[in-house]
Amino acid sequence: MTENIDPRPLHRRAIAQTETTVAAVTPDQLSLPTPCPEYDVRALLSHITGGLTRAARVGEGDPGALARPATAPGVPDDAWPDAYRAAAARATAAWSDDTKLDTLFEVPWGKVPGRIVIAGYIQEVLTHGWDLAKATSQETERDPELARWSLATAKRILPPDIRAAADIPFGPVVDVPPDATPYTQLAAWLGRHP
Repeated sequence: MTENIDPRPLHRRAIAQTETTVAAVTPDQLSLPTPCPEYDVRALLSHITGGLTRAARVGEGDPGALARPATAPGVPDDAWPDAYRAAAARATAAWSDDTKLDTLFEVPWGKVPGRIVIAGYIQEVLTHGWDLAKATSQETERDPELARWSLATAKRILPPDIRAAADIPFGPVVDVPPDATPYTQLAAWLGRHP
């Protein structure tokens, strides 16, 4: 699925969708828990924004990109939307060169073409956008095409049998009914309890 397509338009859509969620977070929600047990809302905002910055650094060819934590330290509580937009613009610009789609990049899951890297970052921003929406009582079912695409990709690159590995940050697949909504299926595949 990802081998022959340009995933950048999907990445931009996922970024835009999550941006609306980030923008709707209110200050009184920052300490709420999220479906990611290690993050409250504030820490998840930092991780989402830091993840976009990491995506930018990888696309820019920064050899130390993966050694830095995917966080955005020092962002004031009222500045998350601006910080997110700045990181998103940087990530989009970093992957704008068509030649990067087939350039090999070193990422935690191996040395892969840029289009596979971008597919991973689509899943990242989309899923954490769902986590944030869930934590802040926002709409979790948004663009179904994004969820279906990301789920199909996740099923190929994150099969259930690798979940026990120490470096795989996903829990076991959670059972949901076959007619569950696309985002519920995606969240469950990534080990979240929808």
